[in-house]
Amino acid sequence: MSHHILLVEDDPNLAGMVQDFLTGEGFQVEVESHGTSASEKIVTFPYHAVVLDINLPGMNGFDVCRKVRDQFDGPIIVLTARGDEVDEVVALEVGADDFMSKPVRPRALLARLKNHLRRTDQAMDNSVNDPLLVGEIAIHRARREATLREQPIELTTAEFDLLEFLAERAGTPVPRQEIYIQLLDLPYDGQDRSIDLRVSRLRRKLGDDPNHPELVKSVRGVGYLLAK
Repeated sequence: MSHHILLVEDDPNLAGMVQDFLTGEGFQVEVESHGTSASEKIVTFPYHAVVLDINLPGMNGFDVCRKVRDQFDGPIIVLTARGDEVDEVVALEVGADDFMSKPVRPRALLARLKNHLRRTDQAMDNSVNDPLLVGEIAIHRARREATLREQPIELTTAEFDLLEFLAERAGTPVPRQEIYIQLLDLPYDGQDRSIDLRVSRLRRKLGDDPNHPELVKSVRGVGYLLAK
């Protein structure tokens, strides 16, 4: 299956380099340099994934992500300034599934894309109709939807993956390193806070008290646990 990717980047040299690399790996890559135009394309054309820079003319990447998130179900990877934790936090707050520091390393970007797309492809092929139930949470894997007390939970691709992963191991502490490796398919360096940020956002979606969580609990020195 050839995946169609929208690369939103206003640096023509970087855009050309990434486009050539991903095309050589079998992707169809369309480049858009303007934020406003990108937001219109994302909700109109059925892209499989979006790679989105922050600094864009017309509308910045954060605003683009915020605007399209409710209408686009595919993964969105935001490109942030190197080491800028504020950008990383904001990216997840507006609904991005992942973030990467610039300058972009094409092979690392390829690994992230493949990982996210593999999960969405598996969900489309999943013939399991019975929901995964954990307390009052129901996870419909084939539809990639989740409910809490029969009310839908609006989750990004990454948030759904995290909830599903913890639900499959409900009641058991899951090491942060294991979550990172399984969800991102990359070695864990002990410094990346992306999983912690996603847990924080997931708690908010579940209405879990961040200071005294009852659903997604922190296990000191280990990682996280989804309570039964």
